[in-house]
Amino acid sequence: MASMGLLLLLLLLAPPLWPFSLPPPDTPEGKATISDLILPVLERATSFLKKRLPEINLDGVVGFRVLEVNLQGVQEGWAQDPLLQPLSLRVEKLLRKLAPLLHRSLFYLKLSDPQYLREFQPIVQPGFWKLPHVWTHINASMVYPMTEPQDIFSEEQSDLCLVQLLGTGTDSSQPCQLSGFCKSLMTKLGCSGYCLSHQLLFFLSARMGCTGGLFHQSQRYMNLFCANMMDLNRRAEAIGYAYPTRDIFMENIMFCGIGGFSDFYKLQWLEAILSWQKPQEGCFGKPDAEDDKLPKDSQHQQHYLRRVKRREKQFTDGCSSHNTAVAVAALGGFLYALTQYPPAHGELQHATLAPPTAAHVDGSMPAIHQEDKIHAVGPSF
Repeated sequence: MASMGLLLLLLLLAPPLWPFSLPPPDTPEGKATISDLILPVLERATSFLKKRLPEINLDGVVGFRVLEVNLQGVQEGWAQDPLLQPLSLRVEKLLRKLAPLLHRSLFYLKLSDPQYLREFQPIVQPGFWKLPHVWTHINASMVYPMTEPQDIFSEEQSDLCLVQLLGTGTDSSQPCQLSGFCKSLMTKLGCSGYCLSHQLLFFLSARMGCTGGLFHQSQRYMNLFCANMMDLNRRAEAIGYAYPTRDIFMENIMFCGIGGFSDFYKLQWLEAILSWQKPQEGCFGKPDAEDDKLPKDSQHQQHYLRRVKRREKQFTDGCSSHNTAVAVAALGGFLYALTQYPPAHGELQHATLAPPTAAHVDGSMPAIHQEDKIHAVGPSF
């Protein structure tokens, strides 16, 4: 559609007006308009994946796997709607292109990092990631009054605990069996940045079938973590999405979105992410020019939100494997949320929280007793 190019140009030139110029997202026209902005970005990103497949790391594959499951939900949701069938067919075509790439990616990961693949293979397998069918709002009263410095976060310790959860370590342990140290680390209060997102990833991964003990309170912990991840995203937005904040910003949308927190699907956030793609390469990463003359308070927050070094793959052209992965996963979530808006029959299914029985290893209960009930809501477009 030629008009889509003009609409995207207007989107980039006049950001404050964009959310009000689109048709309502609860109409087929609104869904089509927003989808026509997202799908070309995902198609270019998938072409990037194809070109760089031998070099993409495991984190990159995870993001595209999350994109795949979101696209499957979109395709199924729109296949029976005559007005949305053309979009459904376009999504189906993208899925056919993506599936063999993800299959081949495992071959390259086995060559480049066989131990890391062995430990985390479950999270890059089809069927691991589950779409939300119940939506909830974050509870702002659960935001921590103070947080610990990110510098003390150890990705190695976090990885160790996720390996324990998955049961993929060298000690032949069974899934869902955790040490006291990991129970404490994954429920620790006051985390920020990637410490928070890794805690949420831990409980998202537990949905593969961990139900006893600590996992009776999985939803409560997810409510807590996503409330604080929302606070971090608002901070990133307040300082103009400075480049060092974008990766964790999109990772928070990726994980809290697939966790069922509809508040993360905001039109202005969608607009921002769409504008960050490198159009020629199809990837996401370091901007060609970044204004580093931020006010001092913004510089402080930028440090507060900065990216923790990890197994990142940064290409010479500024493309980032991890940036691209979290971007496509977040955008796939926006598309899936469109299929859920408005909810079928006017409301979404209510969820029931398990009773609060889990405790910290020192015997104390986690401080998440605030009102944190799940509400049946739709995505917040």
